Amino acid sequence: MEQSHIRNFSIIAHIDHGKSTLADRMLLRVGAISQREFHDQLLDDMDLERERGITIKASAVTMEYEIDGETYMLNMIDTPGHVDFHYEVSRSLAACEGALLVVDCAQGVEAQTVANAHLASRGGLALVPVINKIDLPAARPEDTAMEVEKLIHTPAEDGIFTSAKSGEGTDEMLQAIVRRLPPPKGDPDAPTRALIFDSNFDDYRGVVVYVRVFDGGLSVGEKVRMMGVGRDYLITDLGKFCPKPRQVKTLGAGEVGYVVANIRSVADVHVGDTVTLSASPAEKPLPGYQPPQQMVFCDFYPGPSTQFPELREALEKLQLNDSSLTYQPISSDALGFGFRCGFLGMLHMEIVQERLEREHDVEVVQTAPTVPYQVLKTDGSLVEVDSAGELPEPTYIEEIREPIVRVDLIVPADGIGGVMKLAEDRRAEYKKTEYLSRDRVILTYEFPLAEIIYDFYDKLKSATRGYGTMDYEMIGFHANDLVKLDILVNNQKVDALSVIVHRSKADPRGRGLIQRLRREISRHQFEIPLQAAVGSRIIARETIKAVRKNVTAKCYGGDVTRKRKLLEKQKAGKKRMKMVGNVEIPQKAFMAVLDPGE
Repeated sequence: MEQSHIRNFSIIAHIDHGKSTLADRMLLRVGAISQREFHDQLLDDMDLERERGITIKASAVTMEYEIDGETYMLNMIDTPGHVDFHYEVSRSLAACEGALLVVDCAQGVEAQTVANAHLASRGGLALVPVINKIDLPAARPEDTAMEVEKLIHTPAEDGIFTSAKSGEGTDEMLQAIVRRLPPPKGDPDAPTRALIFDSNFDDYRGVVVYVRVFDGGLSVGEKVRMMGVGRDYLITDLGKFCPKPRQVKTLGAGEVGYVVANIRSVADVHVGDTVTLSASPAEKPLPGYQPPQQMVFCDFYPGPSTQFPELREALEKLQLNDSSLTYQPISSDALGFGFRCGFLGMLHMEIVQERLEREHDVEVVQTAPTVPYQVLKTDGSLVEVDSAGELPEPTYIEEIREPIVRVDLIVPADGIGGVMKLAEDRRAEYKKTEYLSRDRVILTYEFPLAEIIYDFYDKLKSATRGYGTMDYEMIGFHANDLVKLDILVNNQKVDALSVIVHRSKADPRGRGLIQRLRREISRHQFEIPLQAAVGSRIIARETIKAVRKNVTAKCYGGDVTRKRKLLEKQKAGKKRMKMVGNVEIPQKAFMAVLDPGE
């Protein structure tokens, strides 16, 4: 198809503003799906996406739409809305020329709306504002259109008013895509260059690669080269999702589709790599993507029914489908061999754990998540550590730097007081206030990442009666008065339970932590001391009492020394057992580290 008749676009929005339903509605309107299929979240094909009602993976679909007697090819990418999957959105936008910015007119502009609009503007994409859910009783379409005008400087009357549920406004939206979004600019006669924006593993066909062709074209039977790794492969199958897979013979410049080329090695495919032809390769690859910035690190160890190689293979296959996941092998005295994994946020971590257990049938034991820190050593070198266990000895540390994020909080005007108090408790630095409308405010703060990663979002929702939203981006590392809080179980340090905390919070955090551990670790045959320490100073202690058998039950009388002798014998046995006994630490104990326990 001619490039002037192709449109590549993404749908971007805050979580729950109706992107996936709108995508399904468009597919129904152009005849790609039937009315019966429309009722499902059609593009959210993972069980987890359906259960949680969120989009986790961006999905690409090709539609054909006829207008004024001419047929247009619309390549749509439906993207996630949650802040943890921001990287999926940035990858999708790199494969497009335009985007639909969807806003729920009952809730108005929210934190991720702002973040995604700025992301699209930085990428030079044309934006079409779509005001969705106009059929709701609480809808305020005109007010929302004014908020969007303030955000992206597009006249409010240019917004498309739709209801994904009823289908109202779908035709106007499709016409706006054709008329207001630009066609792709690639050169069909230049050497082939196609950008890999996603991939997954098929047990029968090997690696399936999703590409956007920028220059030239791809045909079945041609030999292609992955420019990043320099490997050549023969194309056995090309196709598009309409939304079911449909085979094609060629993919031309500006088109989006999938490539199957008998790629068996997971390591040969990298998201952001360029595919070119072996016979006439391109001189230089496409720009690709910025590598994702991992925000949270956590250790995964094989569970009782899983072997280490099984966990490694599952992570390899999952990383192919989720390029923002990183992992490296580690070992621990308490838990054996495992992997230190990097994630974009807490939800991403949860999703990865669930996908490992469901899709790859492996059981994992997970330690408490931590954020990355930088340590300036006394010899002037700078090292990055992902967990408290990696910190050098205190004598070698000049300063510890913690990650700082800029956070945009969109809150109702009457909730400002509670949010400011919450931010102050979390060591935040106030930056500015902007009014979106009379009763909605954007508060900008700089927070230490460790203070917001666990439960800040829940506390924000409580402080704003459910109306507050947040978005954050990393801005760098700042030095602070941080210390390592060690946890000793039965006089042995357990690295997986250690945390890095601000000195002012070490005492209450240590005390709260061992009190929770005392509840989580079951009683053993011997007494178990639990201690929290900063350096060599013990700051808190709790004791788990031993399980005792009543050895004096059969002494119903006689001299007291008979009882004393039996008790002393029991005491000596417990002492001997303590020397050789191991304390079993359950999974819940590792997660107890998360709860600040305020």
